[in-house]
Amino acid sequence: MQKRISEKEAETLLKKADLLRLGTLANNIKKRLHPHIITYVVDRNINYTNVCVSKCLFCAFHKDLDAPDSYIISKKELAEKIKETIKLGGTQILLQGGMHPNLKLDFYTDMLKYIKDNFSIHIHGFSPPEISYIAKKSSLTVKDTLLKLIDAGLNSIPGGGAEILSDKIRSKISPNKCGKEEWLNVMRTAHKLGLKSSATMMFGHMEEIEHIIEHLKAIRDLQDETGGFTAFIPWTFQPDNTKIKVEKATAVEYLKILSLSRIFLDNIKNIQASWVTQGDKIAQTAFFFGANDFGSTMIEENVVAAAGTKFRLPKEEMIRLIQEAGFKPAQRDCFYNIIA
Repeated sequence: MQKRISEKEAETLLKKADLLRLGTLANNIKKRLHPHIITYVVDRNINYTNVCVSKCLFCAFHKDLDAPDSYIISKKELAEKIKETIKLGGTQILLQGGMHPNLKLDFYTDMLKYIKDNFSIHIHGFSPPEISYIAKKSSLTVKDTLLKLIDAGLNSIPGGGAEILSDKIRSKISPNKCGKEEWLNVMRTAHKLGLKSSATMMFGHMEEIEHIIEHLKAIRDLQDETGGFTAFIPWTFQPDNTKIKVEKATAVEYLKILSLSRIFLDNIKNIQASWVTQGDKIAQTAFFFGANDFGSTMIEENVVAAAGTKFRLPKEEMIRLIQEAGFKPAQRDCFYNIIA
């Protein structure tokens, strides 16, 4: 049985342990939980709109309402994207967009019903900031909003919009987005309604070690309460084309945070490598630093790409990289059930 480490111990590890020490500790835990298999999922990110009033400093994707290249996805385009996803063996879609000031709950429920009426596919959609914003725009509680989304076809929730769960940092990088407690409340409410979710952390911008630990502690505490998180995905901030001018976090920094996540989050079974921000070789290395999941093939991805990072990995290449590292590749669904 793994001994739970404290916040102080986590801080000490991050400050004083070298990369290989952290990696060894994380890898030992990962091998116990997932000795032979590295999983992946075939899906597509569909951004239903790029209009967003939040205007987070770290985001290169958002557009103003009156921008010439702003959009709301049409049902025709949505259908074409889903058809292609299914043709390529996809089992789910990730629906995410900006906080559009003119869209209320009916738009979202109509979109979900349209998808479910026409396609047999899992809908992983709407991060906590989106759900919080939709609820406020529609003058509903988060619970009532979620119940209506579930009734329309929502199957699970992505862990986006977390960035760093510390209001000291959120007030600087995303002052117009929901705060730490609201993010956690949306997830708590969703979990209690039976919706599973992932959790994420974006680091390498304005945060310090103490804020990373605060974030991990918040996720671990909520998982103790609800058991609703299926996986944790730490990834590095991509500064190009954004309003935060910092040096990009190194691969060593990424692997150290990944390892710490595996060590600290003893109640979350799956840790996902971020090939989207790290590229294939570092993501492959992550299998030895705590990660047991390669994430999504991402038939389409626009948000990170807008910040200048455009790695691509088709399913066949994912399988090759997993095998090359000495593991058995296994395709999964959103709930980490092996399907192929």
